Amino acid sequence: MACWRDIPCVPQDAFKHADLRSFPAHETAKTFRTSGTTGEGFGQHHFRTLEIYETAVREGWRSAGLPAGPFLVIAPHPDEAPYSSLSHMLAALAPREAFIASAGIIDLDRLRAVSAPVCLLGTALGFLHLMEKLGTEKIPLPPGSTAMETGGYKGSGRNISREQLYGMIADLLGIAPENIFNEYGMTELSSQFYARGPRGLHRGPPWARAVVADPVTLQEVGEGGTGIVLVYDAANVGSVVGIRTQDLAIKRGDAFELLGRDPAALPRGCSRAADEWMTR
Repeated sequence: MACWRDIPCVPQDAFKHADLRSFPAHETAKTFRTSGTTGEGFGQHHFRTLEIYETAVREGWRSAGLPAGPFLVIAPHPDEAPYSSLSHMLAALAPREAFIASAGIIDLDRLRAVSAPVCLLGTALGFLHLMEKLGTEKIPLPPGSTAMETGGYKGSGRNISREQLYGMIADLLGIAPENIFNEYGMTELSSQFYARGPRGLHRGPPWARAVVADPVTLQEVGEGGTGIVLVYDAANVGSVVGIRTQDLAIKRGDAFELLGRDPAALPRGCSRAADEWMTR
């Protein structure tokens, strides 16, 4: 194997049907699960240690030039969602006291009390719940505040564009759309890709690569071509480096323009699980 592109990619669904780990099962320190909320079963990602995972989260955030904090998180803490990779990712960035939602209820008083620039973290559905809870109330956050949302509406019965969501956040919280970031990640990965603004392109950290490939040949498409996303994540040391996702994108230089989930694929995702947590 002469190049990382020669690494075969495992279909994302394989995590539902096999224990993909390179170490004995009894040495497993942590297992994250996909939501499995449509009845198709859940995928599992096993870790011998979380040290590399958590380092990849923090260093990936730093390499993307994202805010250093302070943070407020509108998603369940790992104590409430122990199998959620998303919750663990957010906890790797923000301290326990930064989580302002408990049992699905957002503490608006914590937002009202903010007196210095802050970075809000949450799923797209979490932000939508926040907007709905605010109604016509506006809580303009201090200038310089930012936000990061993790996308994901499929199967939830809701679907608004990134532009619409960012417009709502700008209107009610005063965060300019260009200061809102989208995260692309999944339970099966250890690393994340980030895009800035409503039409931003996604890029990953130095140790991860995303290739937009023809879904039949799995060969990389040309500039401006559309295909499925193949991710090569060197931080997945205990499982699978190459993953064939079920997401569609357009190749844009060394980045990609995310189109969303292949409509033929079953809906899943941490955002869906978080939405159910917020509405139970």
